Amino acid sequence: MNEITVTPAVVDILKQKQLADKTLLLITDDAGGKYSLQGGACSIGTKFTIVVLDQPDDEYNVALKNNADLSLYTSDYDVYFLGQGLKLDVQKSMIKLTNNGQLLDNNVQIADGKAILAAFQQGVFANSGNC
Repeated sequence: MNEITVTPAVVDILKQKQLADKTLLLITDDAGGKYSLQGGACSIGTKFTIVVLDQPDDEYNVALKNNADLSLYTSDYDVYFLGQGLKLDVQKSMIKLTNNGQLLDNNVQIADGKAILAAFQQGVFANSGNC
């Protein structure tokens, strides 16, 4: 089962931004997915983003069971990079992601899924996967 611990500090950030009741995706931001803005082959598995959606996305259908009752999902692709013992926490005002005590990302970004897709359609971003 895919589980993640979300600390109260992260929940507070999401509530302050009025995002706690939205559909959230935890993605590997490596230019490999449709919401990915960063990275490329040399950064696979080192950058992660919480993508905010108004409704679920069928491509991201792996539920991440969590203690905060968030509607949080990922994809089969992203599960490979997440591992076991996942935890979202806050350190130095930034969201960090760890698994079994290992740091995966110390600056997890929050992004609007609708804005990302619109930017891709307009050619603003080109997630080419280059390093």
